[in-house]
Amino acid sequence: MTDTDVAPKSRFLVLHDYGMGGAWWWIHARSAREILESFAWVEVVTDPETVAWREVDELEDVDIDAPHMPPGLDGLRAKRDAQRGRPGFGALADKGVVYLRLPWDGEDDVDPAVYLMEIGSDGRRTLQVELAEDGSAVRSGPDDWPFNPPVVDLFDPELTAQVISRDEFEEAWARARPT
Repeated sequence: MTDTDVAPKSRFLVLHDYGMGGAWWWIHARSAREILESFAWVEVVTDPETVAWREVDELEDVDIDAPHMPPGLDGLRAKRDAQRGRPGFGALADKGVVYLRLPWDGEDDVDPAVYLMEIGSDGRRTLQVELAEDGSAVRSGPDDWPFNPPVVDLFDPELTAQVISRDEFEEAWARARPT
C-alpha cells in the first residue's frame, strides 16, 4: 500500500460526555468510525450549530496516529485498546436499535433496580423501564429526562451479554406504569 492508498484525514469534533459535563477535542482521522473504534465513550459531533459554536473555542487538535494522547483522551484510548481483542467488540455498534438489561447497584442513594433500555445507535436511551426489587415497573422516555447523555458505549464487548429481545422489552413496557 502506498501513501496515496490511505484515506486523507479530516478534522472531527469529538465529545466525551460524562453526564454533567464533557471533554472536547478536534481529532484528525480518516473517518468518524475510526475515532469510535479508537476511543471508548466518545461521540463524533456533526450538528453544524455545535461544530460552529466549538470553532471559536481553543480546543486541542489531536492526530489519531500520534503516539501520545492528551490527558483524558489517553485513558479513553487505553480502555478501547483493552477491549479491542475481546469477543463481542463492536458487535452492537452497527445495530440501529439495541435492547439491554442493565443492573443498577443502588449508588447515589437510589434503590437497586434493573433497567431495560431501548438504545439508539448513538448509545442514548430512547425508552426505559425500571424494574424495582419489589416487582414494580416504571417506564420513561426522553420527555422525562432532564438530559440524556450516552449511557452505553456500543463497542464495549461486555454489553453483548446484556442484550434482550425487543419482545421482552415491549412486554415490560406494556406492564410498566408511566413515570
